Amino acid sequence: MVAMRLSRVGKKQRPFYRIIVADKRTPRDGRYLENLGTFDPRGNENPVRWKAERIRYWLEKVAEPSLIVKNLLKKYYKAV
Repeated sequence: MVAMRLSRVGKKQRPFYRIIVADKRTPRDGRYLENLGTFDPRGNENPVRWKAERIRYWLEKVAEPSLIVKNLLKKYYKAV
C-alpha cells in the first residue's frame, strides 16, 4: 500500500510541493519513504524536477501514483 503523491511545503499563498513515495495511511505532510522531486505550480519555465531513475524504480514496484501525480507524469515525463 504505497502511493506516489504530493506533499505541500510552501508558504501561505505560495504553494510548493514535493513528489514523494509514502504509505497510503500516513497524513499528507507526514512521514514518507523517499523524495522523488518537486513541483512548483507557480514556476514559469520548468515547474517539475524529477529523479527519473527513482520514479521508474517505484513505478515498477508497487507504488500507485495519485491522480495529480499521474497527470504530471503524463504531461512532463510521459511515463504513464
